[in-house]
Amino acid sequence: MFGDLYHNRVLELAADIPHVGQLENAQGSSFKVSRVCGSTVQVDVTLDADGRIASIAVDPKACALGQAATSILARHAVGRSREEIEAARDALKAMLKDDAEPPDGVFWELRHLQAVKDYPPRHVSTLLAFEAAVEAMRKALGLPLNPG
Repeated sequence: MFGDLYHNRVLELAADIPHVGQLENAQGSSFKVSRVCGSTVQVDVTLDADGRIASIAVDPKACALGQAATSILARHAVGRSREEIEAARDALKAMLKDDAEPPDGVFWELRHLQAVKDYPPRHVSTLLAFEAAVEAMRKALGLPLNPG
């Protein structure tokens, strides 16, 4: 039943998450919880003078799907702007909820999570790391957490 969700690349990503831990000098941090399954992730960031991620640390306690998404985020976050992280989050959300095309660019491997769209209870845990990264960046930049 879940074979299409947990294919080899998802499991490889989930087992190899870079930048695991916490940053002592974080400028922004966010801890997110999925009330559906109990998955959690903490994301800490420091930003450079241009507001791009200079360093990131992630601490996921999530299912393989959430860990795979966290792995993809952590692999490519350094050097990215808030707008790029928000665009990746929005593209991932659209892929899961609206059957949109998978994200492209540096976050192209999120396409490996496309099958999650058929399992709505798993959407939240799959989005957690990107939601936390956006919130951590907004905190670091002194921006409102819920714009609009």
